[in-house]
Amino acid sequence: MQSIPSYPSSLTDKQWCLITDLVPAFGGFGRPPVHQRRLIVDAILYVVCAGCPWRMLPHDFAPWPTVYGYFRRWRRQGIWQRIHDVLVMIVRGAAGKHTNPTAGIIDSQSVKVADQAGERGFDAGKKIRGRKRHLLVDTLGLVLAVAVTPAAVQDRAGARLLLAFLSHCFCRLRVIWADGGYTGTLIEWLWQLRSERRIRLEIVNRLTDQRGFQIVPKRWIVERTFGWLMKYRRLRCDYEQLTATSEAMIHIAMTRLMLRRLYP
Repeated sequence: MQSIPSYPSSLTDKQWCLITDLVPAFGGFGRPPVHQRRLIVDAILYVVCAGCPWRMLPHDFAPWPTVYGYFRRWRRQGIWQRIHDVLVMIVRGAAGKHTNPTAGIIDSQSVKVADQAGERGFDAGKKIRGRKRHLLVDTLGLVLAVAVTPAAVQDRAGARLLLAFLSHCFCRLRVIWADGGYTGTLIEWLWQLRSERRIRLEIVNRLTDQRGFQIVPKRWIVERTFGWLMKYRRLRCDYEQLTATSEAMIHIAMTRLMLRRLYP
């Protein structure tokens, strides 16, 4: 059996057993795989944590074209999101909460883009040319929905992408907290949908006399999630050509975070 290299990003035995049934097995057609699935997953986690290019994977992993091929195939099949969503329910259950949340917090983060091709835009508010990550998280800070767009896309437009995703999931969601950037047409759009989902958007503004840094109720939860993501070097800057790949990287980072929370 092929030995599994150990790195700080590698999964433990308990962590791997938790997701082994969610990772696609060999389908029985074509040439049998040479490398173990766990070795492939550990190699992908290494890239996300270390932030290195695929070509710079250590040689004790599988060859980088093989690792990248699995990553791309599983992204197209929605495997990363499926693993992530299952772990969200497990972590919520372990915390004593219902697996289907009733409240969430929405916000966006603008990051720079590397010099490769791909969608990008200019965020006039943050003075950043790159992309914008739109996140909807629960009260634990776990990601419920993610959308990556050019930075020129307004927060209200990005929120519609996230809320459109909720049309077939999270049926218990009733209230979403947001900052002042989500006022205006988004509230009217949600009001028109209240007959279907009854989702209420509550704006949490800063204090009128606030100076400097101060924790804002509810909104600090999603800001903490952005801080978690920035600890993964692959997410410090957007290096991906496709926004779908950027979303998959966020799912992988949160997957590792939840696995470490369940089995430190």
